[in-house]
Amino acid sequence: MTGYVQLDRVALRYTEDASTLALYQTSFTVGQGEFVAVVGPSGCGKSTLMKVVTGLWPATAGQVKVNGNPVSGPLNFVGMAFQNPTLLPWRTALDNVMLPLEIVKPHCDRLARERAAYEAKARDLLTLVGLAGFEKRYPWELSGGMQQRTQLCRALVHEPSLLMLDEPFGALDMFTREELWLAMQDLWLRRRPTVILVTHDLREAVFLADRVLVMSARPGRIIAEREVNLPRPRALASTYEPEMVALVHDLREHISGARAKAA
Repeated sequence: MTGYVQLDRVALRYTEDASTLALYQTSFTVGQGEFVAVVGPSGCGKSTLMKVVTGLWPATAGQVKVNGNPVSGPLNFVGMAFQNPTLLPWRTALDNVMLPLEIVKPHCDRLARERAAYEAKARDLLTLVGLAGFEKRYPWELSGGMQQRTQLCRALVHEPSLLMLDEPFGALDMFTREELWLAMQDLWLRRRPTVILVTHDLREAVFLADRVLVMSARPGRIIAEREVNLPRPRALASTYEPEMVALVHDLREHISGARAKAA
């Protein structure tokens, strides 16, 4: 099995109680620079999968590797974004984006002497997602969509080789979500990190990803995968084209089947 991210027959049980088995026989690979989306029924272990890949929770069985190395603890080269922006309210948008540079090596060792260059990089990211001029605004002065854009910049500022996105657009209205799909696509096309996106939105998965993995009901495992063979950059209108609509319906059928088996 080859790939930048590799899971081989991974299981995760939170306690000795059998009812806490969240993942079972979960195997998949993600190539370097690939954008993969993970979908499935609610409670199937999608977010647990994120914790296992990043080393935040050790697997009970099986093997997890990133960049060829077994994952034995939290990884420091990962960028993460969540459904809630989790911005620090006492820091401006620019200072929130700069936060990983104060923590992650080797950037934290260089920040004092290279601050101007790092700040320029953070400003460039904010400009890329349409936040030029908002660098000195505090989180409460930003809309929900602006806060999520800021969070994406913070996740990318230290140039992580692996980006983990856990429902980052789920709390936003449809129009704001679609704007952020475009912003995320632009960020990925420019930097090409390896991305794993967890989402309930099948249009989102198909629009953003190279490949979509479908998980079973709990305990979660991969039961299907589909390639998204559409050229990039993708326009929002492409989500209504027959090929993409058919793919969304196909994914929905797999998820409905997984839910029915769990019932």
